[in-house]
Amino acid sequence: MDAQLVAFTGVAAGMVAMPGADFTVVVRNALASRRAGVACAVGVAGGLLVHTALAVAGLAAVLVAVPVLYRTLQIAGGAYVLYLGVRAVRGALRPQLAAQDPEGQPAGGTGRSLRQGFLTNVLNPKAPVLFLSLLPQFVPDGVPVLTRTFLLAAIVVVMALLWFPLVALLVDRLGQWLRRPRTTRAVEGVTGGALTALGVTLLAEPLAH
Repeated sequence: MDAQLVAFTGVAAGMVAMPGADFTVVVRNALASRRAGVACAVGVAGGLLVHTALAVAGLAAVLVAVPVLYRTLQIAGGAYVLYLGVRAVRGALRPQLAAQDPEGQPAGGTGRSLRQGFLTNVLNPKAPVLFLSLLPQFVPDGVPVLTRTFLLAAIVVVMALLWFPLVALLVDRLGQWLRRPRTTRAVEGVTGGALTALGVTLLAEPLAH
């Protein structure tokens, strides 16, 4: 048994399942509909695919080497997450918006949900840097680096494709309770507050420099 591969699988599962912007945006879309939640989940996995591909290609190193590019991506990602958070908070405060998606459009659009999941993940500049530093730790001596790194990247994407749709389906399963007007507004408020706080945090670091 490949002990390092088993260890990496556990690390990858923990990284993917850790609550954050990806988790929050999937939950919000799943409240609109099962289809929207699953589409958002697939979008998140697509973003992870981009990050892992960049790490495999070594392009993520460019973000570390070019501070201006890294800060630009930080600002773009923080601004997008903040935007989603503010929309969610507004939806919680205005009941008539409760059935809308995070961009204020009528719920149920799989294309919008897919895009939200993808952008929320792909605009996170810390992800490619994390993968760039993490993946090499699980490449044993004597093993073809490219093949092994592709395998590790595939594990991360598969984990995302399993976890986030599961979250969406669970939220949909609890939908009868979660979609009650009062509960929906509470969830909107909590997830919106979390996204807003995360967006502010993401923006604070690059703007402070």
